[in-house]
Amino acid sequence: MKAVVIQAPGGAEVLHVQERGRPLPAPHQVLVRVLAAGVNRPDVLMRQGKYAGSGEVSGLVPGLEIAGVVEQCGAAVARWQAGDAVCALLPAGGYAEFAVVDARHCLPVPEGLSMIEAAALPETVFTVWHNVFQRGALQAGETLLAHGGSSGIGTTAIQLAKALGSRVAITAGEDAKCAACAELGADWTVNYKTEDFEEVLKDVGMDVILDMVGGEYIAKNLRLLNDDGRLVFINAMQGAAGEFNALDVMRRRLSITGSTLRPRSDDFKAALAAEVERHVWPLIAAGKFRPLIDKTFPLAEAAEAHRLMESSAHIGKIVLETGSF
Repeated sequence: MKAVVIQAPGGAEVLHVQERGRPLPAPHQVLVRVLAAGVNRPDVLMRQGKYAGSGEVSGLVPGLEIAGVVEQCGAAVARWQAGDAVCALLPAGGYAEFAVVDARHCLPVPEGLSMIEAAALPETVFTVWHNVFQRGALQAGETLLAHGGSSGIGTTAIQLAKALGSRVAITAGEDAKCAACAELGADWTVNYKTEDFEEVLKDVGMDVILDMVGGEYIAKNLRLLNDDGRLVFINAMQGAAGEFNALDVMRRRLSITGSTLRPRSDDFKAALAAEVERHVWPLIAAGKFRPLIDKTFPLAEAAEAHRLMESSAHIGKIVLETGSF
């Protein structure tokens, strides 16, 4: 099979297509013929050798989410059978024509969605569900601020929060991105390059803030939170350190939390997959959520897909297709 391999930590040019042996599923795994693979920010960090818990990346096949058809099932797999259309979360290996994955981390491709759309679901939806709705405990009637609103994470957070009865504010770096977020349902949009989001939103008050920026945003986020508000980190692209007033956190009963998904146990991911299927898949079936696709690339052009991701010029998801070979 053909697979995209990280030759050594570095820029997008280190991604090369190689011929690899087709993997065999363990008893608890399924072998999936990959038709599409989502591209995510952690893939870029993994390629650079900067992703927490990635270890040595030379020779690694990146890719955390796929959609395709079950080719073969391990002996202990009960739910799936050859021919089933699935999308799946995996720790690596998605940029390939075949991938093995824990059967519990697979979900059925939602009816009416293409393989490209289905490949844009697992990493993003699992991340948003866990951080916004489990760790952040966003409730109907509350207000969410999602930084990076036009990213795959952001566009997912907007739609899910609105579908479940919350109000949403976002930040993005272009007016066109803000307009796209408003179309998805965002109630407030802030172009952070031309406006101070804290100044614009200070009279709104936030119950949950999903932050992938860090740095100088940390203190601003905390000041924007309502009493009992929750700040949830999923990245710190502008720096992990920031100052805040601990007494203010105590006085207003604020919570600061965050997570990374890839290092979590297989059992945790299986439980999260079940929660996502229970709560999010019905929203897709009802037409209340659909992944927003910015651009697709053939698998052989994974480097170009990474360059687009790093440029932050995209709105929504970037997806690789394996049908180009």
